[in-house]
Amino acid sequence: MSEDLIFAKDLCKTYNGFKAVDGISLRMSRGECFGILGPNGAGKTTTVRMIYGFSPVSSGTLKVFGMDIQKHARLIKAKSGVCQQENNLDPDLTVFQNLVTFASYFDIPRVTARQRTTELLRFMQLEHKKKAKILELSGGMQRRLVIARALINKPELLILDEPTTGLDPQSRHQVWARLAELRAQGLGILLTTHYMEEAAHLCDRLVIMDHGRILVEGAPLDLIHQNVGANVIEIESPSESLLKFVKESNLDHEKLSHRLLIYTRDGETLFRKISDDLCDRGCSLRMATLEDVFLKLTGRELRD
Repeated sequence: MSEDLIFAKDLCKTYNGFKAVDGISLRMSRGECFGILGPNGAGKTTTVRMIYGFSPVSSGTLKVFGMDIQKHARLIKAKSGVCQQENNLDPDLTVFQNLVTFASYFDIPRVTARQRTTELLRFMQLEHKKKAKILELSGGMQRRLVIARALINKPELLILDEPTTGLDPQSRHQVWARLAELRAQGLGILLTTHYMEEAAHLCDRLVIMDHGRILVEGAPLDLIHQNVGANVIEIESPSESLLKFVKESNLDHEKLSHRLLIYTRDGETLFRKISDDLCDRGCSLRMATLEDVFLKLTGRELRD
């Protein structure tokens, strides 16, 4: 059996002549957490929907578990768990009933389904809410329940499409803790997210997409070092002398409306020179992050 959990080559998705996904290629290994990042409209969700068989492939090759998605979609779905963006839980059923009912779609015997439901509710710290209706749950509890539901068939691949959007920091960290445990158990996780901290915390490798194409691929820390460096120097309202120094020194930088960002691998030495000689106020040094990479590559304009 192929070691690739997911293999895509020249994958395309076209809607009425518009390429939402434009010839991407990627591989995801078994047991890793793989992230797909990008601004709104980048093609993240479209890619994920093709991977779990919801949206047909327009062209290219897409294999999951070594099987062609266009020939074996039913088998692939049976071995996958999917957590979509929307909380599409049944509001008329209790927490416990939601999971048991969903298990029936996989022909899981009722006794087994009830046992797995109890185990998953305990794992997601929802056991005390098993008799509650969905609308009685907080947003964080609902998202944990959707993830629990995606695990009811003991999948080999868990697909999470923006699993923590809209959650408060405490709820988000609870979800992260559960996902980290699942990854440690060897479950393959495919993740799309808008939260750079989430991607850096959970993903072994990731891609950043924009306009349907992959811009970069690699481990989070490698992408930071390759595209930004170790440090970022931020200067509010930079002077003309500083701008001249940056240009003459050929420093990697971004000039924003009232702010200058300098990307560097020698942060302390450069910062000391700038703060001592070229900056009177509003000068700071910090570690570079995945968000710096994301914004540098995809731009800072708003996306609708």
